[in-house]
Amino acid sequence: MGFWQRFKMIFKSKANRMLDKAEDPRETLDYSYEKQLELLQKVRRGVADVATSRKRVELQIQGLQNQADKLTEQAKAALAGGREDLAREALTRRSGLSAQLDDLQGQLTQLMAQEEKMVDAAQRLQTKIDSFRTRKETIKAQYSAAEAQTKINEAFAGVSDEMSDVGLAIQRAEEKTETMTARAGAIDELVASGALEDFTGSTKDNLTRELEDMASTNQVEDELASLRAEIGGATPNSAIESGSDSSAAVKETEGEGNNPQNPA
Repeated sequence: MGFWQRFKMIFKSKANRMLDKAEDPRETLDYSYEKQLELLQKVRRGVADVATSRKRVELQIQGLQNQADKLTEQAKAALAGGREDLAREALTRRSGLSAQLDDLQGQLTQLMAQEEKMVDAAQRLQTKIDSFRTRKETIKAQYSAAEAQTKINEAFAGVSDEMSDVGLAIQRAEEKTETMTARAGAIDELVASGALEDFTGSTKDNLTRELEDMASTNQVEDELASLRAEIGGATPNSAIESGSDSSAAVKETEGEGNNPQNPA
């Protein structure tokens, strides 16, 4: 095999492969359907043309038949008027029209047969085109479904190839999460035991907190007593002073009663 023969073979194989990848059966079916519709339109135009010719011949036959009938009436009138020569001339012309009528009648018969065949062909072609259209849509739907399924399978295949890497990534993430959780728990234990100082909490010792709680309690009791005194109509200081004055008066009275120098 020569160089050019090998080159042609390789080129054809590459070209066929490229064409096979670029070809879409759905587009091919649609193109074929359009061509069939164009053929059907041509057949219908042919039927219309034949029907037009047939109608034209029928009109010609009708016109010649009217002329022949008129010549017959003229021949009868000429004989009635004693003009045999005119009657003979009218019948001669009528004979010529009869020949034309026979010829047109033959053409009409042929046109009618041709029209009938073309109408039948158009109907059969229409039936085939309708059947092809139904089959075409079915094949297109099946091809689209197969194409979608192929893409889904390819996607699953790609995911399967990547699952090993994803599994390793998940395992590493879980290991890091466990390590961070254990480290956080260890730090909490060290802070709770006092080995590490918690800079986020309070820096006061237990004694200081107890003293502050006691002072707060005393302040609350004093304020409660003050509120009670105000409700009773006197403040704690006036109540104390009143109590002191009463005690002094009692003592002074008792002293006077016991004094012998005091006159009765």
